[in-house]
Amino acid sequence: MFDKALSTVQKYHMLSPNDSVVIGFSGGADSCALLHFLVSLREKFNLTVSACHINHQLRGAEADRDENFVAEMCRKYSVPLYTLHADVKGESLKRKISTEQCGRDIRYAFFNETADKLHAKIATAHTASDNAETVLFNLTRGSGAAGLCGIPPVRDNIIRPLINCTRNEIESYCTKHSLPYVTDSTNFTDEYTRNKIRLEVMPVLKKINPSFENTVSAMTEHLKETVDFIDKCAKNALSSCLTDKGYSISELQKLDNAVLSKAIILLCQKNSFTPEAKHIELIRKIVYNSGAVELRNNLFAVSKQGFLRMADLSPVSKMPEVQWNGQEILSINNKIISLSKINKDIFHNRKKFDKMMFHNSLDCDTIPLTAVFRTRKQGDVFSPNGRNITKSVKKLFIELKIPREQRDKIIMLADDSEILWIDGIGVSQKHSVKDTSENIVLISAVHQNVKGNENEQ
Repeated sequence: MFDKALSTVQKYHMLSPNDSVVIGFSGGADSCALLHFLVSLREKFNLTVSACHINHQLRGAEADRDENFVAEMCRKYSVPLYTLHADVKGESLKRKISTEQCGRDIRYAFFNETADKLHAKIATAHTASDNAETVLFNLTRGSGAAGLCGIPPVRDNIIRPLINCTRNEIESYCTKHSLPYVTDSTNFTDEYTRNKIRLEVMPVLKKINPSFENTVSAMTEHLKETVDFIDKCAKNALSSCLTDKGYSISELQKLDNAVLSKAIILLCQKNSFTPEAKHIELIRKIVYNSGAVELRNNLFAVSKQGFLRMADLSPVSKMPEVQWNGQEILSINNKIISLSKINKDIFHNRKKFDKMMFHNSLDCDTIPLTAVFRTRKQGDVFSPNGRNITKSVKKLFIELKIPREQRDKIIMLADDSEILWIDGIGVSQKHSVKDTSENIVLISAVHQNVKGNENEQ
């Protein structure tokens, strides 16, 4: 086991000299073997090794026995121990989740808290047997390829040195090194789904293939390479498909199904939504046929006018009106509105004047000081400069294919229902700069970050 675990550490670059590692230590055979293994590497890597133990308060005296055993083992190997007592059953009822899931959430929260405090990596004692059971568990739930990749050897700051060692190999290692360990009595009940797989399914499969766990480990490694490749293709595809109006439908339709499905997953995750298979299939359909899919309250995937986008249709708080009063800089709706004076001679030499700046320059003398910055209202009309037409702002937004969820966030400068300037569109005909204009002002809006600094326009 030692050589296999060390090979795993080296293959996945789990440890570096002078690392600090905190072990999730239950006192079972797997975690005792992990503790002994990492203590054996202390000198080689100049490691600082600590341990975390959680008393879930689910097994009464047995849980207290495990806690005492863990404390004794840590004393024996001079490993600092951090212990948490958690009412997992009571907490699971509060959170309305299973005790199994609640216990896992509490464990990893404590691991992360301790690791942050110690500036350490987290080492868990997951094995090839755990990996095989996880793959079978995910298979029964209908997981996709990512779920069938099993338990990753490394995830963020979590390392799993024993992930290629079977449970039998670990128990043999404990026997060889005279390592005592405790056994959780709930491991032998079929109350939990994973226990049913361990006690009833795995023995049957190991009769068919005695090396079943190793076979699954090899499969998950190869499958992970495939999944990683598809992920890379999907990220590149999304980047190349992205436009200012959304993701190009014509480009998305060129993607292989596997890449398109992964791209859809990434898009959903970008909007804090984890899609199920049914969501992925529905979004794939609208990529080819247009339409909309509701993912959760007010979050939609919309395929329209040649573009796919995620639309948050939550009600938008109405922006309060901000009176201009001749100010040069205003902060409105997470944007900095800047009104800069421009030399008229430079302006009228249009070859040297940026087109975007030209469309956002106003004749300052035509702007009433009572004009306000606000978002759209019913009845707003606008005469785009150079088009010799007047139309409602609503129709203009539709004509310009501005997504519905963005329309109530667009800032404009208005005098009653007459619109002088619209962010991203430009100035009105009446208030544009003429040859006779003496006072010219360039108006621009840039996003500001959380610190109030300016970002890109």
